Amino acid sequence: MTNDTTAADAAVLSAADLKVTFPTDDGDVRAVRGVSFTLGRGETIGVVGESGSGKSTIALAMLGLLPRSARVTGSVRCQGKELIGQSEKDLAKVRSSTIAYIPQDPLTSLNPAFTVGRQVAETIWTRGHVDKEEAHKKAIELLELVGIPNAPRRVDDFPHEFSGGQRQRIVIAIAMANDPDVMIADEPTTALDVTIQAQVLDALRAARDRTGASLMIITHDLGVVAGMAERVMVMYAGKAVEAATADVLFHESKMPYTLGLLGSLPRMDRSSREPLRPIPGSPPSLINLPNACPFAPRCPAVIPRCREEEPALNLVEPGHEAACIRATSLPNGGVDLFLPTWTDTESEGVKQETLTIDEMDAAAAPATAGATLVSVHDIVKHFPVRAGMFVRRTVAVAHAVCDVSFDLAERETVGLVGESGSGKSTTARVVLQLLPATSGSVKFEGKELVGKSRKELRPFRQQLQMVFQDPFASLDPRMPVGEIVGEPLKVHGRWGRASGPKRVAELFEMVGLNPEHRNRYPHEFSGGQRQRVGIARALALGPKVLILDEPVSALDVSIQAGVVNLLEELQDRLDLAYLFIAHDLSVVRHIADRVAVMYLGRIVELGAVEQVYESPSHPYTQALLSAVPVPDPKIERERRRIILTGEVPNAVMPPSGCRFRTRCWKAQDICASETPELIDRGQGHPVACHFADATRVIPTA
Repeated sequence: MTNDTTAADAAVLSAADLKVTFPTDDGDVRAVRGVSFTLGRGETIGVVGESGSGKSTIALAMLGLLPRSARVTGSVRCQGKELIGQSEKDLAKVRSSTIAYIPQDPLTSLNPAFTVGRQVAETIWTRGHVDKEEAHKKAIELLELVGIPNAPRRVDDFPHEFSGGQRQRIVIAIAMANDPDVMIADEPTTALDVTIQAQVLDALRAARDRTGASLMIITHDLGVVAGMAERVMVMYAGKAVEAATADVLFHESKMPYTLGLLGSLPRMDRSSREPLRPIPGSPPSLINLPNACPFAPRCPAVIPRCREEEPALNLVEPGHEAACIRATSLPNGGVDLFLPTWTDTESEGVKQETLTIDEMDAAAAPATAGATLVSVHDIVKHFPVRAGMFVRRTVAVAHAVCDVSFDLAERETVGLVGESGSGKSTTARVVLQLLPATSGSVKFEGKELVGKSRKELRPFRQQLQMVFQDPFASLDPRMPVGEIVGEPLKVHGRWGRASGPKRVAELFEMVGLNPEHRNRYPHEFSGGQRQRVGIARALALGPKVLILDEPVSALDVSIQAGVVNLLEELQDRLDLAYLFIAHDLSVVRHIADRVAVMYLGRIVELGAVEQVYESPSHPYTQALLSAVPVPDPKIERERRRIILTGEVPNAVMPPSGCRFRTRCWKAQDICASETPELIDRGQGHPVACHFADATRVIPTA
């Protein structure tokens, strides 16, 4: 961002030619390469980009929190005072009063040995303006302000006694304790449920309004930026590559990388199932970068000049900067720059197969469901809660899944959504009989699975396979990926000296990986490539059903898009059925045919995706959908929001009657005494609510 002297002097926080280098044995890692920006009083700026783009490094460099080995040059000024080169003592004063930092992981930043009240109060009384008693009172006020329920009682609780969303709000309370001039929020909503994310963003807005502070929000979620920021800076390979107001950047982007990020996103506000348009390849290594545009190897608009010089961040329109020599000459404004693809374009030596729109539309179109493959009826799963030092006794029971029923047909995708602790993954494991059901029935092609021994289940394992959330944790780091993919063939006696390696090569090509790389180990692949290995392993035995447990939640948005397209292509090619578990409702709308919404172990709404998304009838579904941010500033400013209060109740002592009633704005006496049945109440699909009412909450694009 342009940073002239006048702007820098008027800014609360400014950076000029900020550079950060980390020395390594292989060479210097140039993590930040000459970033400049200004942050005005009361302004909110969003910093976005893929993992490794340098977003968090900028924040840590400004606060002096980088390792001593890091070399930081350039200028960072806060309220006119230079921060680069200051002593740790002086920087500590800045961090305690002028700039507040809200970290990504609140659990590691809160001291487990002290109560949250003491940690908030300590930030206040260490400055010496008030005594400890007054600081304690203010700590309670701050905890109430950020939405901690029953703050006067909970102020003496320890961090581990709070949920993830509550801990994040406690960190925000600490940040605003001394009325800072600047707050830096580093991925404040990562790994949070969408409803908790909405609560945290509300707390962040309250903190900004209460203190009048400027806010820098660092995130990979473009929807969060659209709803929070006035200006946006896009980072790539350690440099700012585009900067503009939020309205301009989301609707009139000039940099191909920004256009690629926006095109990779599934949209909640669009019912069309157009294929996603992922960015090919992966970010470059920050060691020994060539003197060229770092995005050139991934850019569809590249020309020879792009490989000869690195473009500077230049003004292309008033208030709009882009680091691209073709910023003003992209064909059709860059709208059709990226094409749908599902192959792994991240690795060298692999054939890059770009599909036509018609081919991808066919794969993404809702499938014509066939015969029922999986029938789940009234499954219940309880976990005993045991206590005792020497003799472990069952003292309670956790009601993880209660009376869940649904069917999955051939070529169909059923999405299973809900907050953490709703029972989604437990349901999936019961369907696979990785966990035995307490009661109920699970049938595959009419044959009962519940109650069968491991030996009896063995033939069914070939037809029912699972892809896990974390591909790194689910792949053995000691085995080459070729052996990992071929292992199911060996376990089930289907490995032949010639047929085995041939089948592994076929599977690699099927998921868009290079078969020549089968002797590599998992750590030598990117996150998206590792997930493709996991998918290949699941397909090894030719299953009819894949259970996908959060398969894209750990991936960057550009990589996520390619994996989603791959799953759609595989379903079309192999006639697969998917049970797709996710907390990202945008992805579920894109890929699923039907969706089941779970809350505290029960399905509360079940129907066709378009029905449920366009006319949600259960209050919980309405709250879930309204909490999902849309990557469009205009829509985000005008849309209706339903912010849930409180947290998901404990499954050991679930509420009587309707389990959602403790958080529901429609709850009446009948909700406490009668559990609503999952039936069609005139909405066209089953809803478990005494007061079901179809209400549109997603705005139309």
